[in-house]
Amino acid sequence: MVYRQEYPRPQWVRKEWQNLNGEWDFAFDDGNEGTKQKWFLTDSTAFDKKINVPFAYQTQQSGISDPTFHDLVWYKREFTVPENWSDKRIILHFGAVDYRAWVYINEEFVGFHEGGNTNFSFDITEQMTNGTQTLVVKVEDPSTDETIPRGKQYWIEESDAIWYTRTTGIWQTVWLEAIDPHHIAKLRFTPDVDRGEVSVEFEVNGDLSEVDVQFVISFKGERVVKDTIAVQEPYNRRTFNLYNHKIFRTGFHHDGWNWTPENPNLFDVTIKVLEKEKVKDEIESYFGMRKIHAENGMIYLNNRPYYQKLVLDQGYWPEGLLTAPSDEDLKKDIILSKQLGFNGCRKHQKVEDPRFLYWADQLGYLVWGECAASPSFSEDAAARLTKEWIEIIERDYNHPSVVAWVPLNESWGIPNVRDNRQQQHHSLAMYHLIHSLDPTRLVVSNDGWELTKTDICAVHNYNHGNKNETIKYEKYKEDLESVEGILTSQPARRSIYANGFTYEGEPILLTEFGGIGFKTGEDAGWGYTSVNNAEDFVEDYKRIMKAVYSSKALFGFCYTQLTDVEQEINGLLTYDRKPKCEVEKIKEINDMWHPGVI
Repeated sequence: MVYRQEYPRPQWVRKEWQNLNGEWDFAFDDGNEGTKQKWFLTDSTAFDKKINVPFAYQTQQSGISDPTFHDLVWYKREFTVPENWSDKRIILHFGAVDYRAWVYINEEFVGFHEGGNTNFSFDITEQMTNGTQTLVVKVEDPSTDETIPRGKQYWIEESDAIWYTRTTGIWQTVWLEAIDPHHIAKLRFTPDVDRGEVSVEFEVNGDLSEVDVQFVISFKGERVVKDTIAVQEPYNRRTFNLYNHKIFRTGFHHDGWNWTPENPNLFDVTIKVLEKEKVKDEIESYFGMRKIHAENGMIYLNNRPYYQKLVLDQGYWPEGLLTAPSDEDLKKDIILSKQLGFNGCRKHQKVEDPRFLYWADQLGYLVWGECAASPSFSEDAAARLTKEWIEIIERDYNHPSVVAWVPLNESWGIPNVRDNRQQQHHSLAMYHLIHSLDPTRLVVSNDGWELTKTDICAVHNYNHGNKNETIKYEKYKEDLESVEGILTSQPARRSIYANGFTYEGEPILLTEFGGIGFKTGEDAGWGYTSVNNAEDFVEDYKRIMKAVYSSKALFGFCYTQLTDVEQEINGLLTYDRKPKCEVEKIKEINDMWHPGVI
């Protein structure tokens, strides 16, 4: 059986780890009997199926491929650890489990996690015994609950419109890690391009009486920093000068040592925890020197205006749904996007696997990070989304590719935000919460329309019509031409700003449009417009992009979308990633706009 084997946490690499992906025992618990009958016991006979972790039971890759509702499921597997781990702390990691998880080791409950988008871990050292260990996971994923952050996962069994098949249970890598009691517990890199410095925040666990932490930072093999710090407290912060007042390193000569999509420069970092000069913990990591900010109606990357050419990326695969079949598939999506002429993506209604962000960092690809939304508003829904975002930012803060956060989309989860003060407060709370946790990136309060306080005026408008709808197309061009036209356009019959909020000069980007429907296989589907052949597909893309590029108000776009997804046939690529036309032709159109300031 083929399973995901790559290291799951690429910005925090330790040598001693063990992958737990592969074949597990599995069972549906439709009668909610598992806890009462103690399926977590080692000798339980309830597990009547096999599943390929980390693929959800709904997927082909799981080996089960059942799209029907099963709100309670159980997993079980055995494992052993190397003998040389006997003096280490054993940490059990889950990349993501949708939606609630109860974890047992050797019949003992070790922890609970709620939230389907982010990682969590438990120290299982005290539960370990000699020889073989038994791991059991109970998962609850309420199929019809519209107050949990479910994104595009439909609460009706059969996919329809913009809603797709659900993902229940484990959908990212499960793995073990052996660490010394003296170890790095938290790590955060904050670049300061203006000063040529990086600030490093880190926490150290264990007895600190005779502990040093050593940093070695290098750029393309050249050592830039080597420093050893005698730590006195768990929390520490140090700032390292990288550019050393050298002009060629600051970005005036091409990109210098800064990170951009064109030159994705990265600094490699080795961190060692030393006790009496003996290495107790060692981490390999990296960061990028990158600054993003908004000014004068434009977005600046490393203090230069930068026009963003993004593509909407749902991150679904026909055989794995939310889980990419392989690490190479994540990499391939970025490569194809860049070949099409895009410099980034808006990862839509999904918190993507850290391996995707790793490849975005390495290959040079901007990412707008977004979280699955709940369809309905309630106080519980607001709390759940808040918790998810705290964990998202803690996990993904160090990735230079991430330049914006999108906590809300098209008023999903806040359907009455236009004039409902409680829902407006939720939008504002998410905007300010994210800025309080991460002051280094831009935040979009409600991508699409009915914005409150926001760093980007992000507008969705699909009103370009088909190629024979000339009047509709001319109106579309007119609406995009000026700031006033955009602000009064009311796409989808929604105002751009919620009542009580107005445009304050922030950059305006068209962050959803296009969606040309082009059927290349046998399956029926839909798009926002439609064509019948590859030649017309290219021409319609060019027609729509001409309207975007003729605008004097827009400073970037996000085209819908990269791939077909289930019943949607409006991708530039098919669901299995085959281009619908010559890639070079789309790139040629995307390259039509060459701003002189870049």
